[in-house]
Amino acid sequence: MIGKLKGVIDSYGEDYVILDVQGVGYQVHCSARTLQALPSIGEAAVMSIETYVREDQIKLFGFRSDVEREWFRLLQTVQGVGAKVALAVLSTLPPADLANAIALRDKAAVSRTPGVGPKVAERIVTELKDKAPAFASIDPAIVHLSGAMDDSRAPRPVIDAISALVNLGYGQPQAAAAIASASRSAGEAAETAQLIRLGLKELAK
Repeated sequence: MIGKLKGVIDSYGEDYVILDVQGVGYQVHCSARTLQALPSIGEAAVMSIETYVREDQIKLFGFRSDVEREWFRLLQTVQGVGAKVALAVLSTLPPADLANAIALRDKAAVSRTPGVGPKVAERIVTELKDKAPAFASIDPAIVHLSGAMDDSRAPRPVIDAISALVNLGYGQPQAAAAIASASRSAGEAAETAQLIRLGLKELAK
């Protein structure tokens, strides 16, 4: 199995790159985000590789990092997500943003991916939620708050404050993060209005 390739960019296709490794041209399929980040033709490149072997073909998928490749694998453990959809998700969201979206159950962010409907987005954030924190760069308290909100276990002032910020046009994850921070500084007895005020200060930073 090929796990890594180091060579020179020979040419680009619509969804792949030809990587020349000591005279052998490997066709490597990539996400749009990876293709945009690769160097110009004739320049050196190193790629993490996922090798697919089928009865009628061998296909290589390339990534800028091992973390991105790991997400490619993780996404395909979800029912209804194959290699094409996994690449599309990684084209839309870089690994850190994808991890944050899953940790915060942000189905809307995942469903921005072309070809990913609400049901598949729901499965992605649900089935991968326990694996996301290892990759996420967000405060665990925010993940906890998000989970509490899903189960209606968060205090009523917190839920109302987040709802108010969402109504003002902020995204659910941003609102949850701001109110989580506000709640920590104000304490458990904080009223909705105080949380909204502090939350808006957080968002203005």
